[in-house]
Amino acid sequence: MHKGLLTLIFISTLILSGCGYNTLQSTDEQIKASWAEVLNQYKRRADLVPNLVNAVKGFAAQEKEVLLGVTNARSKVGGIQATPELMNDPEAFAKFQNAQGELSSALSRLLVVSENYPELKSDANFRDLQAQLEGTENRITVARNRYIKAVQEYNIVVRSFPSNLTAMAFGFQTKPSFTVDNEQEISAAPKVDFNLQAPAR
Repeated sequence: MHKGLLTLIFISTLILSGCGYNTLQSTDEQIKASWAEVLNQYKRRADLVPNLVNAVKGFAAQEKEVLLGVTNARSKVGGIQATPELMNDPEAFAKFQNAQGELSSALSRLLVVSENYPELKSDANFRDLQAQLEGTENRITVARNRYIKAVQEYNIVVRSFPSNLTAMAFGFQTKPSFTVDNEQEISAAPKVDFNLQAPAR
């Protein structure tokens, strides 16, 4: 009886490892780790927003619409519970991605506005915050790329035979990935103008 049980366990282990169960587990764990890093970098960016808004407000308080846009976008990001379960819900994931995209756009508008205020651009505090934001955006890009790669590897295992049978048996499903919001804008060649003039003051 004892020998038969050991044989059954050994055979089950061979079947599970041969059908992609271990690969499903390891790729799923890689996604979780990558997702945690994405959230870490997005939080870092959100934490910079109040200081950036205050720095701009000190020199350009009249830019109320832009300042309010950044504040509202950050509030929307903060209102989404970015739990690990979010990765398993394509609709919630899309909502999260849209909120982060709105914050990115709002921050871009804020930095464009800052170009019109030489005093602000020369302020050491603002320059430091701007450098931190640029560094964080770079880290977000790296973290998102790692997440995209991890999801791609996992989804291939979930969809490939025979591991797809194991995935179905144990409830593993494909996970959503980040998409490019403005594909047409990105594919268009950028316009370069070397005749920029400083705005009249």
